[in-house]
Amino acid sequence: MQGSGSKPYLLKNSGGVYSCSCPAWRNQSIAIEKRTCKHLRKLRGDAAEETRTGGALPQRPVKSSGTEDGEGEEASGPPLLLAESWDNAADLSDWWMSEKLDGVRAYWDGKQFLSRQGNLYHAPDWFVEGLPSEPLDGELWIDRKKFQRTVSIVRRQDKNDLWNEVRFLVFDAPAATGGFEDRLAYLKDALAKGAAKFARQHPHERCKSLDALRAELTRVETLGGEGLMLRQPGSKYVAGRSATLLKVKTFHDAEAIVVGHQAGAGRHKGRLGALLVRLPDGTDFAIGTGFSDRERENPPAIGAAVTFRYQELSDAGVPRFPSWVAVRHDVPVTEAKTVPARKPLASTPVTIVGNTKPATKPRYFEFVEGNSSKFWEVSQAGSTMTTRWGRIGSAGQSKAKVFADEQAATSAINDLVEEKTGQGYTERPR
Repeated sequence: MQGSGSKPYLLKNSGGVYSCSCPAWRNQSIAIEKRTCKHLRKLRGDAAEETRTGGALPQRPVKSSGTEDGEGEEASGPPLLLAESWDNAADLSDWWMSEKLDGVRAYWDGKQFLSRQGNLYHAPDWFVEGLPSEPLDGELWIDRKKFQRTVSIVRRQDKNDLWNEVRFLVFDAPAATGGFEDRLAYLKDALAKGAAKFARQHPHERCKSLDALRAELTRVETLGGEGLMLRQPGSKYVAGRSATLLKVKTFHDAEAIVVGHQAGAGRHKGRLGALLVRLPDGTDFAIGTGFSDRERENPPAIGAAVTFRYQELSDAGVPRFPSWVAVRHDVPVTEAKTVPARKPLASTPVTIVGNTKPATKPRYFEFVEGNSSKFWEVSQAGSTMTTRWGRIGSAGQSKAKVFADEQAATSAINDLVEEKTGQGYTERPR
């Protein structure tokens, strides 16, 4: 069967065990009789493959429009309820309050865990034992300030014993009927009936007043928590963003120096996409949200001191969830001899001035098969992900993408690494 490369893939049936020569089939860390791929599914059909492998098939990836080599494919995710931010004004008295978990969002579809993007989490059988056959919405979580550790475990495909550290904290039942209170009661009964060892219901309590809300927020943040989630009484579970679910977090203000501009894309094409800034300790990161259209058309000069808002610092000292506030007019612009004068928006995706200190070391991968000899590289600086790809031995092409925060960039990188290794790319030292 013809694939994406010049050489067609070979599909075989040996005594009822189907195989394919494509990298996606070869690199799965499960028994060969359980493996499948898009080529086998195209040949035999989803129903036949699900019956043969004895389980639900991963969701088909949906290729986004305008993707380039190195950007990968985006999967269609499950119908999750997403939160909006509290405006600090609405009265949330009597709403249901719970701690906002710093883990990995996971949708249990009755057979398997799926990420927000629709990617499969390869949880061991003993981890999911006892979970109901109905959908559950929750978080794969280890502890406060253990996000990176959680990601490193749940992104693996070998179903290893490290999952013993993880718990599935369930906060809603998307398919259950009734309002939120009814679904909480359903969760209590469903989890107790199945006696799932690694799952438990995430606790909720009524918010008595605004003062009580702020006191609980202070308590959670003092313990290292991320913030609070507030759920409207009697509300239904709906897919997409809803004002019936609000996130409440405390943000801090700080100053940084502008060191570059990143050109915008989409509706921001031709103007600022993100500011590349530097903290006094030399940490570089990007600010991509909070700008008005006028500010994007006339961004602050390189060397200007600016104020931004953030939630907390990552383990690497990079501000999380940075958002633009304003130019600090009371702080002199850095001398030209140390920071060059302002440059216009670059035609290439990223322009950085001065000596930058990337937050992570680039990860380099190669794919060699037949006449194909390609490399792919990815690195991260704060909320900016940079990919580079091309033929081995060439300079290749590069592209940078700014996400809403560092966590989103890390998640995107993990997804791309998983996809590339599934396609047959092998990580190499540089």
